[in-house]
Amino acid sequence: MTADPATIAYYEANAPRYTLSFGQAPSRHLDRFLDRLEPGSRLLELGCGGGRDSARIIERGFDLDATDGTPAMVRKANERFDVGARVMRFDELDEEKAYDAVWAHACLLHVARADLPGVLAAILRALKPGGWHFANYKLGTAEGRDPLGRLANMPDEGWLERLYREAGFRIEATERYRGEGADGVQRDWYALTVQRPTG
Repeated sequence: MTADPATIAYYEANAPRYTLSFGQAPSRHLDRFLDRLEPGSRLLELGCGGGRDSARIIERGFDLDATDGTPAMVRKANERFDVGARVMRFDELDEEKAYDAVWAHACLLHVARADLPGVLAAILRALKPGGWHFANYKLGTAEGRDPLGRLANMPDEGWLERLYREAGFRIEATERYRGEGADGVQRDWYALTVQRPTG
């Protein structure tokens, strides 16, 4: 798989706007996810964006490896929050049993449907047995482009849950909720908290 060029180009061009417009408040799901983890746990963050979640993870005392596929986003996260973020695309994840958790807020929704099984397999490998993973997706019925030109996989709940189970995850919790993305569109989202089995 390769990253979608138009999506990367959008974030590269709009990194300053993202850093300013989304403020410093972390994701509404973050603290609840972090509460599952042992103090000092090692976390991988995929798609760290402007760094607001990264800063909260570090503030809470966790050992964070913050990553984003867009160099401009990495620069902004480090300029604003000094989180030590580095450039890494989803398809470049090749760690094995290295992390206690993988946080992926509003980013895996940009992975093409055909490529998502490979990304989930890489996340599973990167987690230690018993490790946790969070991701959330915009719901829909077909892959396509959002009003900003970004690729969005737009799955439904059943498809997502099946994909995670087939990848080897155990689904611990799910939540369907209304939210507004950067494209200004109000729609249903689906959040999943899953675990790599210990056996």
